[in-house]
Amino acid sequence: MLEPVSHLARLSVSLPAKLLAQLDEMVAERGLPSRSQMIAELIRHELAGHREEIVGAIVAGTITLIYRAESGRVRQALAQTQSAYVKEIISSQHVFLEGDQSLEVLLVQGPSERLQQLCDEIRRIRGVQQVKLVTTTALLPPLHEAGEPGAPEGRAAS
Repeated sequence: MLEPVSHLARLSVSLPAKLLAQLDEMVAERGLPSRSQMIAELIRHELAGHREEIVGAIVAGTITLIYRAESGRVRQALAQTQSAYVKEIISSQHVFLEGDQSLEVLLVQGPSERLQQLCDEIRRIRGVQQVKLVTTTALLPPLHEAGEPGAPEGRAAS
């Protein structure tokens, strides 16, 4: 999402010619209107990754995993692992892929180290082939205000 023009700042960057050519190729392949938009996206990605490294930083994002579901054992192990992270997992989406593979995407929010622990536990499950955490510094708004009628216990805003 672009900021209003009044909030933009100019930056001059010197790059090796080959790197600039690769950047221009990426901009064209993605159909972006400018290098600036691509560079801003790359910077946001790196800032989110940097924020993950800050102990106690709260981040939101997704965990994408691909696994073989030859038996219910993998899905059962995933469900057991995810139940230990009920405060961090906002929602999940699961689809069956070709053969016996499955794709699952978890929408998550919480302390960066806790989300990384969740990824590490998922990676240890036999049958899980890929796990990737992608985060952003923007957070989900509170789902419920504390003391609000109908607010579930343990999920109220703090």
